[in-house]
Amino acid sequence: MGIRWDVNPAPGVSKGLMPYTVAGLSDYSTMTLAPQGTPLWDTAWFNLAPRIGAAYILNATPERETVLRGGGGVFFDTGQQTGSYGFNGPGFSAMNLFGTGYSVPAAFPVPVTVSSPAIAQPPTTPYGVVYANPPHFQSPYTIQWNLSLEQALGRSQTFTMSYVGANGRKLLELASINVSQFNPQFTTLYLFKNGLTSNYNALQVKFQRQVARGLQALASYTWSHSLDYGSYNAVYPYQYGNSDFDVRSNATAAISYELPQPRSSSSWLRISADGWGLDGRFAARTGFPVFLNGNTTVDPVTRQTYYGGLNLIPNVPLFVYGPGSTYPGGRRINPAAFSLPPRGQAGNAPRNFIRGFGAVQTDVAIRRSFPIHDSLTVQFRAEAFNVFNHPNFGSINTSYGNIQFGKATQTLAQSLGTLSPLYQQGGPRSLQLALKLMF
Repeated sequence: MGIRWDVNPAPGVSKGLMPYTVAGLSDYSTMTLAPQGTPLWDTAWFNLAPRIGAAYILNATPERETVLRGGGGVFFDTGQQTGSYGFNGPGFSAMNLFGTGYSVPAAFPVPVTVSSPAIAQPPTTPYGVVYANPPHFQSPYTIQWNLSLEQALGRSQTFTMSYVGANGRKLLELASINVSQFNPQFTTLYLFKNGLTSNYNALQVKFQRQVARGLQALASYTWSHSLDYGSYNAVYPYQYGNSDFDVRSNATAAISYELPQPRSSSSWLRISADGWGLDGRFAARTGFPVFLNGNTTVDPVTRQTYYGGLNLIPNVPLFVYGPGSTYPGGRRINPAAFSLPPRGQAGNAPRNFIRGFGAVQTDVAIRRSFPIHDSLTVQFRAEAFNVFNHPNFGSINTSYGNIQFGKATQTLAQSLGTLSPLYQQGGPRSLQLALKLMF
């Protein structure tokens, strides 16, 4: 058992100018830009995080051991992810809008030609987008707990069943607020504050075989459910539902096998067959939730901007199916199953209730090691990623009214980030040869 003391002051700068924040958040009509150098929030001094863990041997019979383990604790985050946003605010950035293809929503009555004043120190009014935190902003934290039962199956094999839970508290919430109608010195306020929660529950099973006669294997399966209020985008309504990263089922398996040396009187055969090995990995999971966009709406009370979502039409299939040339992955979200709610109203379709595509991939490698001297070894590897060339799809167009609505628009590898798809899961089959020096 133990306890951790977390002290996370608001971030600052060692050289240069601090970003601006605001003073007087309790009343938008009298809110002002805080003086340069004002801390983004007050430091919290009582973030105490206790933890405890225990293990108990239920059965000590050799090769039939049973061990019960459990633990729990509090884990603080820094809350500083948003600390640098102010460098995009007054005194540090400006924006000019031009052309006829841009339209400003009625919720933001600013001139089309200029939406932020020129960069100046100190900034001049009307200020453009301002980023702020409440003075009493606190570090988010998670309460975690787990319980597992591990059973030995002979000398080198074990089976483990676990329950894992986590509750997030005081999580970050981003609100986009139009304050120009209350205070002509400002246009839009992006307010980062505490308030959201989340919870996660998972049942996990694992089979593990330690190295025995050259074979090592691991297989695991997780059934889980993750729920939260809203996600990472300021324009989404904060509704309780499936998290954006909620994956219900996730299965993985890995194997490593050192091929045995043949028993032969031929020295040539023994040398050519020595040092070979085989590695494999299999991964399969269900799809991530998909958030469906709708009308852009401004809450008349909070002035927060969000997408209103869609109305769900009863007794209409959520998906339509067809050949891959028409629907990548063989299906698309059915546009006929939804309709736009009246402007200013939120749709009745639950948040994140519809799922995208899952993923399945198998990777294999063949290797051979060549001992050179003492601990110096050269290893040659031939590796195949997605060896069966299984198609995996990622991003889905969620803009209702777009001709591509409901269709997959990218492979999974292209959807995961900025790296080359060759180095991401979910791409087409790829092969590589590698030579590794180990010492």
